[in-house]
Amino acid sequence: MMTDRNGPEPGALGATPRVLVLANQKGGVGKTTTAINLGTALAAIGEKVLIIDLDPQGNASTGLGIDRKSRQVSTYHVLAGEASLEEAITETVVPGLSVAPSTLDLLGVELEIANERNRAHRLRSAIEGLSASEVSEPFTYILIDCPPSLNLLTINALTAADAVLVPLQCEFFALEGLSQLLKTVEQVRSALNPDLSIHGVVLTMFDPRNNLSGQVVADVRQFMGAKVYETMIPRNVRVSEAPSHGKPVLLYDLKCAGSQAYLRLASEVIQRERALRAA
Repeated sequence: MMTDRNGPEPGALGATPRVLVLANQKGGVGKTTTAINLGTALAAIGEKVLIIDLDPQGNASTGLGIDRKSRQVSTYHVLAGEASLEEAITETVVPGLSVAPSTLDLLGVELEIANERNRAHRLRSAIEGLSASEVSEPFTYILIDCPPSLNLLTINALTAADAVLVPLQCEFFALEGLSQLLKTVEQVRSALNPDLSIHGVVLTMFDPRNNLSGQVVADVRQFMGAKVYETMIPRNVRVSEAPSHGKPVLLYDLKCAGSQAYLRLASEVIQRERALRAA
């Protein structure tokens, strides 16, 4: 049964934001790159987007041009209960896109809150506090970038989310990692967040010249069916270069194949949201 969080159209005044977590227990699959560029693409087509950086490496924050010295209030302070999510939010150079940055302090937060009864619900409570605060223009989408592991940070993200968006690299062990993640999602659904669903699987680093990539695509589509987005993110040098300049690829090179793919993915995400509300 759908909750009220699926209600108003994106962009509608007072709408509760849709919370999507980008997760994969395997590293190097394009998770952070997808968070940055999907968020940018959603903002480019009129959404108000917040990216919550929950990876201690802070790559999403860096890729959006947020200098480490300027991260005075981070997601560490939010999870530790020392600051509200609103206090951590920093605007980016992309109109309509903000980020709650992370720092290496996040590495220690798991031990700090391990004995707290609400340890798995810290982020959910912070997001609910943000939704209830008087924000002149509320966020319509919140994207959470997770570390590539199953720890308390990832559990917080899955507990807070409406749905999971899974970036999946077109390589040999893709389905093995996907199976592990699906088991984790089911465990979180059973114990902590019964409304959690799989929003979709996005195939990343696709190389049409590589026969293995084509086989992985076929296998994943057979395994996950309609849950796999039609859009595939190609292996693209401009996508790889953009983070070193502190920019999403859409600002670095709008016309490149990677940018165009992320714009198509954003449109597909919104189409799925509309289908969910119509169901």
